[in-house]
Amino acid sequence: MNIDLKNKKTLLIIAAVVIVGILLIVLLAGGGLDLPSGDLPGNDTQGGLPVITEAPTSAPDVPGTSPATDAPSNTPTEAPTEAPTEAGTQPAGFDLAAIPPFSDVPFAVVNDNVPFFTEADMVPKSFETYGDLDSLGRCTTCFACVGKDLMPTDERGDISKVYPTGWVQNYYSFVEQEALYNRSHLIGHQLTGENDNKKNLITGTRYMNADGMIPFENMVADYVLETNGHVLYRVTPIFEGNNLVAAGVLMEAKSVEDNGEAVEYCVFCYNVQPGVKIDYKTGKNEADGTGGYIDKPVTFVLNFNSGKYHTPGCSDIASISEKNVRYWYGTEEELLLAGYVPHTKCNK
Repeated sequence: MNIDLKNKKTLLIIAAVVIVGILLIVLLAGGGLDLPSGDLPGNDTQGGLPVITEAPTSAPDVPGTSPATDAPSNTPTEAPTEAPTEAGTQPAGFDLAAIPPFSDVPFAVVNDNVPFFTEADMVPKSFETYGDLDSLGRCTTCFACVGKDLMPTDERGDISKVYPTGWVQNYYSFVEQEALYNRSHLIGHQLTGENDNKKNLITGTRYMNADGMIPFENMVADYVLETNGHVLYRVTPIFEGNNLVAAGVLMEAKSVEDNGEAVEYCVFCYNVQPGVKIDYKTGKNEADGTGGYIDKPVTFVLNFNSGKYHTPGCSDIASISEKNVRYWYGTEEELLLAGYVPHTKCNK
């Protein structure tokens, strides 16, 4: 067969192109040839060809943050509902060591009488929070914005079943109402209506409760009742080390609507009782015999409810409700004249 030379060359060129094309396809399929990529806007590329990628299932890590949970939220955050959990936790700037020793005045002014609140705290909206007890069972900070809506409408209930840390009760003739210790409300019942809330009751002396705390509580109550306004109010028991009885309480208050014009104070009330020596580590106590405070022996224990009197060693005294117990330092004849009758078991 005679083939034109020109046509023969054309066939050879076509065959060569086909062979080269087959080789290129094989090399590309096997990844054996790297070609420069040409990225297209908005697409990832691989080997110069656009590749569709799936959206990432999680946000990329950014140095210094935790995944997802550290992302800022557009949801407003509420004020903490729980106070600090360490007993003795106190505002920055307060230093117990800077408080002068007790000297016949039930409180000391702290921080020039300016509370440690922040501007963010000053919101005219009622709330109340009571810190968790610490590992020793001691109370922590109690914080409230006292408004009329929080105040009680009923009389205070029974709190005698609560025994705060360091409760070693003793009675002294020179102490008002004889009992050394009161179950002292950190936030007074008249302000938020709390009764037997163990997070709000500490072992406090009668002197601290009546002479130290109550006058400051009354200032808050009077303002709220008279103006229908709000008072930011925080009370922190201050414990030294692992002591079970607080050295005192830090009381802070500021009227909100008038920015402290009517009520503003920051004071430390001493948990002391003139004439009594207190072991703050345990709560044990005894008359110290100083300052003319001389304890008289209890001659009889009275049940105010039943009108009967017991000798001090009578075992039935333990069954008397604490609110009905009274102590008598006079004679039996005086008791009989006052209308009391002897308890038959111990007065035979």
